[in-house]
Amino acid sequence: MTEATASELNERVLGRRWTVRLDAAGRGSAAVRISCSRPSCAEQRLPSAAAGRAAAVAHLKTHLRAAPGPRAEVYCACRAESCRTHLRPDDRQMRAQPWRCGGAVVWAVVTDREGRWWQALECCSRCAAATPGAKVVITAQPASGPAAGTPDTADRPSTAPAGAPQFSDRPPPTARPRDVPAPRSAPVRRHYPYGRIAQRAIPHDLRPVVLRDELVELGQLFRTYQQRAEPDLALLADLQERKARAFTTWADVTCDVNLRLEARRAEQAAIATRLQHQQRTGCGTDGDGPAVTRLLTAATQWEHARSVLAYVADHSPLPGPEARLLVVMLTLRTAHAGTGNLVGQDVTALGLTDPEDLVEKMTDCGWLSIPGTAGDLLASRPENPTPVTVPSLVAREDGTGPFTFGKKMRPKLSGWAQKVVSDKKLRKAKTTAGTRLLALTLATQTSASGRLGPGGTGVALDSLATLCPVDPGELQHLVDQLTATDWLTEAAVTDTDLTGQLTERVLPLTCPLP
Repeated sequence: MTEATASELNERVLGRRWTVRLDAAGRGSAAVRISCSRPSCAEQRLPSAAAGRAAAVAHLKTHLRAAPGPRAEVYCACRAESCRTHLRPDDRQMRAQPWRCGGAVVWAVVTDREGRWWQALECCSRCAAATPGAKVVITAQPASGPAAGTPDTADRPSTAPAGAPQFSDRPPPTARPRDVPAPRSAPVRRHYPYGRIAQRAIPHDLRPVVLRDELVELGQLFRTYQQRAEPDLALLADLQERKARAFTTWADVTCDVNLRLEARRAEQAAIATRLQHQQRTGCGTDGDGPAVTRLLTAATQWEHARSVLAYVADHSPLPGPEARLLVVMLTLRTAHAGTGNLVGQDVTALGLTDPEDLVEKMTDCGWLSIPGTAGDLLASRPENPTPVTVPSLVAREDGTGPFTFGKKMRPKLSGWAQKVVSDKKLRKAKTTAGTRLLALTLATQTSASGRLGPGGTGVALDSLATLCPVDPGELQHLVDQLTATDWLTEAAVTDTDLTGQLTERVLPLTCPLP
């Protein structure tokens, strides 16, 4: 087809075009209505969008069967609106040069992504190829045969099925259209016959075959899990562990660093998911542990509690377990903004030998700031608390501080620590500040079932001494006090570790390790 001039376009016949639309029938209803631009077609109403789309596609197919085939002498239906397809990219501003049409005349069907309209138009094959989403359903017969739309073809008897609706144009030709395209919900993507996992294609030639099959199965299992109505954290943790092992092997085979990073992320996800499952069910790793409703309910809260103890270990202004315990409690009271309120009972209930002297030492070294004397602080009551300030915890100019948790998290952590150090049996036994500090530390160094140390293997004495600065010769005495107050059982102090099990009554106060 040569480039058309204005006079040629006036002599030639404009291609046919019609549109079938799907619209809502009204507000508050799922019903839809189907309308067609052909004047002979009545509006239809369907109860749902799915039924409407099926009926609209069927209606358009019937039109294509009933209409004559594409005519070789027409020019493109879309040309009438000066669509951008018919303008050269460098001449779009001038809107002067026409598109060079070419190829056989075809029936093309275009749909929108949302499935709201279907349009059939008669155009050249080049325009159909240049129109996004267009699908050719009928192509004009070769020039040697009878031209479509001639009397020979127009007088042929209709081949439409019995009972099919009759429309206002000429009888149908013998040519039958191919399938009308469905609404384009997403761009066409390459099909990977061996599946996908974690948005990665699994190569069909991946070896060993056992690894390829494992990756395919895992991808299917993850997709199935996403369809579950209720989460199963134990199952998800198992899937993440399998994924970590499979991706590690995949990385070894292909030497792909990104696959190894994905394997590490899967390992971390498996650990976090397993902890969430243990926290929700209150069971240990073997699933046989006692039911536990913890005071701190999430793994992030447990990590924040450990971060406070680690920060105080590095920034305590005075040595010794008594000073360390008081610094921990004051830090938790003032962690968010560097300021807080304190009453005398908050200090005197910690089992300190001389609380007034210790408070004075902290104010003298500048770590703590109070409006009056240490005696005034110890004498203050809940109805008239004393405002205290820890300058090192005051937020910097950019609003940041040493901790990442917010103001809603701070009272949860402070309440948890207060619950531990003021435990009823610890108070009745008049345990020392060192014993209470050890109880607080061990509460953050257990497995989900209450065994001391990561995985229940025990707490290394070196790390324990950092968090709880007690004399090594005194540690056994403190452990005995915790055993006597029903905090610890099966406790044993070796040259390198402290092993044991926290009792069932204090498990709600624990912060399990990952």
